[in-house]
Amino acid sequence: MRRQQGMRLDERYVLYLQMAGLYHLARLNDRWFRLDEPLVNAFVERWRPETYTFHMPFGECTITLQDAAYQQGLPVDRRYVSGYLTDFQIYIQGGRPAWVWFQELLGVLPPVNQIQKFAVNCTWFQETFGECPKGADDEIVRYYARAYIMILLGTQLFADKSGNRIHIIWLPNVARLEEMGGYSWGSAALAWLYRCIAEWPTDKW
Repeated sequence: MRRQQGMRLDERYVLYLQMAGLYHLARLNDRWFRLDEPLVNAFVERWRPETYTFHMPFGECTITLQDAAYQQGLPVDRRYVSGYLTDFQIYIQGGRPAWVWFQELLGVLPPVNQIQKFAVNCTWFQETFGECPKGADDEIVRYYARAYIMILLGTQLFADKSGNRIHIIWLPNVARLEEMGGYSWGSAALAWLYRCIAEWPTDKW
């Protein structure tokens, strides 16, 4: 997990984070997360993908749905998270171009040099949405809350190997914040973690 440097948890986002079922994770992220690279590397070396367990000197152990629920506060018994679109150039709702939708939901478009296919550099998110302006109206606060949630998903739960890009595949979720809490984010994050541990070379940590 990576701490969201430059993305302060604003009290005005709390309502939206609660709707999304991610408020507990956001609070943990804002205070506690630090990446211990040697420790993570040691765990990766002891991971056995055929059994989904860590082979430790004292026996086998693993990360469970209970861990996701109790430690991260993520829902684990709701609708499954899906929606990897094979062609994100044109989103299926009304055939709107994805970047038009991005601008509608976040109020701004990233410069071309900050985009890699359908992912945006984290630094742009952090610089653009690092702190919500004082006196911002409800629409502006929603822009910032959506950006915060996208980077929370893209860096804390579903980070890619680069660790510095946010995929815009999360647009359908942040478009309907009131529905996000109905998804099993814990089981999706756990499945993603298993996949990443199995595929990630230890020299990348």
